[in-house]
Amino acid sequence: MQQPEVNAVKAAVPMTDAPKLHAGFLKNNLREYGMLISLVAIMVLFQVLTDGTLLRPLNLTNLLLQNSYVVIMALGMLLVIVAGHIDLSVGSVCGFIGALAAVLMVEYEWHFVPTAIVSILAGAVIGAAQGWFVAFRKIPSFIVTLAGMLVFKGLTLALLAGQSVGPFPEAFQRLSSGFIPDPLGGGGAGGLRTTSLVVGALAAAALVFFKLRGRAKLAAHGMEQEPYAFFLVKNLFFAAIILFFSYLLSTYKGLPNVLIVMAVLIVVYDFVTNRTTIGRRIYALGGNEKAARLSGVKTQRLAFLTFVNMGALAALAGLVFAARLNTATPKAGLGFELDVIAACFIGGASASGGVGRVMGAVIGAFIMGVMNNGMSILGIGIDYQQVIKGLVLLAAVFIDVYNKNK
Repeated sequence: MQQPEVNAVKAAVPMTDAPKLHAGFLKNNLREYGMLISLVAIMVLFQVLTDGTLLRPLNLTNLLLQNSYVVIMALGMLLVIVAGHIDLSVGSVCGFIGALAAVLMVEYEWHFVPTAIVSILAGAVIGAAQGWFVAFRKIPSFIVTLAGMLVFKGLTLALLAGQSVGPFPEAFQRLSSGFIPDPLGGGGAGGLRTTSLVVGALAAAALVFFKLRGRAKLAAHGMEQEPYAFFLVKNLFFAAIILFFSYLLSTYKGLPNVLIVMAVLIVVYDFVTNRTTIGRRIYALGGNEKAARLSGVKTQRLAFLTFVNMGALAALAGLVFAARLNTATPKAGLGFELDVIAACFIGGASASGGVGRVMGAVIGAFIMGVMNNGMSILGIGIDYQQVIKGLVLLAAVFIDVYNKNK
């Protein structure tokens, strides 16, 4: 049964029935709001258990730096999963690209800019090679990318000759360990970084503005919208969170460069998935590949492009991770694919394809990151950390399957 339009609801439904409408909307969107509530609850829990250590500016900065590469790869993995596939090779590709960049900059003394360009192009070519087998040769993505994982682990060892290579030029290190400059001033050590705070305030204002404009467009076309109370509370909450974290980071060294990179990528991919034809077609491909093909969607090319995109983002993540470590190691990227895939599923992506949101994947990545960081602060061993993360992933997929069957 279709929901009536918002204007019609306002005219026909008494005010006393508004709570029922809100309850129905919340029930239908429980997964989306549930992930956000879960992230907040986990952060509050670890903030209490760690005696306030979790949200200290220094630890918050480390949390962002430690999870930046996971968030970047989760954006690409989301599109792959939505299209109905999987990519197990992203960790190995990430490590291989870091090794390639290290060899070019350290051994051949390339400048970091052409090195970054060549590295991202190499990642796209790797994605294209794997995507060709999946899309045009119809080999299951699980098999293709499992083979890719083994291949690029071996190539990383061969490229580095089993040794770590570094250090990198200081300019390249700033990609991951640098902070935006502070031309507005803000004092020396311990002073508030004014520029970072202003950037955070502008980001919060932009979020509210574009959300209001989007809602106005939906209303102008008579399209169904979320209840105004949910819309207002959700967006004010996000704006407040942006301001709060911007203030915390401004009391330390300001906004990390990699946070700006992540924010730009999140905005771009959210726009692509929600506002473009290619984004809608990727969801159609994952929802019903045969129906999408009969509707005129070039499904093979679309699946191919999702892997090209995944390869490029894995390469970018490899550069970020290498810059953070200031060295390339043969074991770089080990297990990254598990965190990336888990972030997408925890964030609401469906294992059967066709379902998933960019912000859900980002929230899922930070749920994993906060859990890792919080458990490390509490002194929980890596053995039990793996057990807990595995159970969280299993619970997320179980809830998805349960809701679908229901």
